[in-house]
Amino acid sequence: MPSNKKEVMAEIVRCGKDPVYFCNHHAKISHPLKGLIPFDMYEFQEDTLRDFKDNRFSVILKARQLGISTSVAAYVCWMMLFHRDKNVLIVATKLQTATNLVKKIKAIHKNLPSWLKIANISIDNRTSFELSNGSQVKASSTSGDAGRSEALSLLVVDEAAFVDGMEELWAGLYPTLSTGGRCIALSTPNGVGNWFHKTYTEAEEGKNDFHTICLPWEVHPERDQEWFDKETRNMSRREIAQELECNFNASGETVVHGDDLKLILENVREPERRTGFDRNYWIWKEPRDGHEYVLVADVARGDGSDFSVAHVFDTHSMEQVAEYQGKVTPDMFAPLLYSIAGEYNDALLVIENNSLGIGVLSRLQDLDYKNLYYSVKSTHEYVDEVTAEAVGGVPGFTMSMKTRPLVIAKFEEFVRNKLITINSMRLANEIKTFVWHNGRPQAMRSYNDDLVIAASIGCWVRGTALTANKREETYKKALLSSISKTNKTLNTRIEGQHGFKAQPQKFRGTDGRMHDLGWIIKG
Repeated sequence: MPSNKKEVMAEIVRCGKDPVYFCNHHAKISHPLKGLIPFDMYEFQEDTLRDFKDNRFSVILKARQLGISTSVAAYVCWMMLFHRDKNVLIVATKLQTATNLVKKIKAIHKNLPSWLKIANISIDNRTSFELSNGSQVKASSTSGDAGRSEALSLLVVDEAAFVDGMEELWAGLYPTLSTGGRCIALSTPNGVGNWFHKTYTEAEEGKNDFHTICLPWEVHPERDQEWFDKETRNMSRREIAQELECNFNASGETVVHGDDLKLILENVREPERRTGFDRNYWIWKEPRDGHEYVLVADVARGDGSDFSVAHVFDTHSMEQVAEYQGKVTPDMFAPLLYSIAGEYNDALLVIENNSLGIGVLSRLQDLDYKNLYYSVKSTHEYVDEVTAEAVGGVPGFTMSMKTRPLVIAKFEEFVRNKLITINSMRLANEIKTFVWHNGRPQAMRSYNDDLVIAASIGCWVRGTALTANKREETYKKALLSSISKTNKTLNTRIEGQHGFKAQPQKFRGTDGRMHDLGWIIKG
């Protein structure tokens, strides 16, 4: 503590130049167990404050309970105390969260030595306060309009990854910083695709003006593996990724688990060919003789707002061998699908039969494509074209409130169990932003999910309709084999079971001649 006026002035000047010195020597904070204690900063907290001072825009990816919010509060207090007419706005998803940060700033100021209070609180209320030097701080929820009509010296966005509509909020608040204002955005991760994730990753790539700060759990010098193991004992994988590891991919409410998503991203690859009139038809593997394929398509409106998409999967391996994504009109999409399906050994062609899909299906029927997917509308059971005429089947796959969660669940199952090989970065990027929102799986705001939905239908068709069809065919073969073998024992063993043995599809009739029963299988 300085003993005379000269030492006081020197200490004030030193504090005004260095926020780290100010915090370490004079700031006090409230500890949940120890009460009011000196703010003896850790090295990573000191570095964070220096970054605030040296950079106009900072984005902080952090773990929980590192004292970063307290560090931000101390920095704001220092800024307001030693600078005149500073206008600080703190926003968060909830007003209470922003207000708590204002309380921390106020508490740090309150517990400063009296000689260091070169500016005192002149206006004080629940959500804001103002110092006698004209500097002020306000708290606001992200739904409010605070700050949008005034110039800001500093904008603090707390839990930025969890703010709905952060893109719109930033678009409205960014102009208020145009006179030299600063911004600190801090948060734990909450998946990918949101404003916080995009801002952080683009900053790492040098695509914006933000300075990145990453603070996972291990930056704290008092935390080791033993602490981590104890802390995570009752935490889910997603909670660990979000609360401690600063892992974007594994932290969000993505339909596909973060670990599975990471594996997909590691294994995507560039196509062998990019072709088509718009070069949006990507090919990883050319069609091979003897291979069966399924082509799944989703038809866009044709007004340029979304994409018409198609995947080609090898039916046996479920490897993605080709993909189309483009903004074509439905009348252009039909002949394109006809051509692709023909190339891939007359692939089973599955099209979502929504309003626009029906038009494409009708055009394909006019082109006399013979391997369209038909289904019974009431049960969504797959049938061939001949059977469809008898049972009232319709061309295409019907996406409804009933089938949507089923096909998406099937897609997640295929991904989780490594039953599908995804080669396309376009599809992988959609999976990153395909999340649970109010209990419904859907794309994040301003993102698309056309490729995900088409791939999901493909997994559903492969995992249900085609499997059931193959199983029925196998049982028919087993029945024929048993008939030809004996009139006493019915052999229903199928391929893959112990004791299976293929039998000829013929038997000797009462006339003494051999009769071919293979025609039964064709049904």
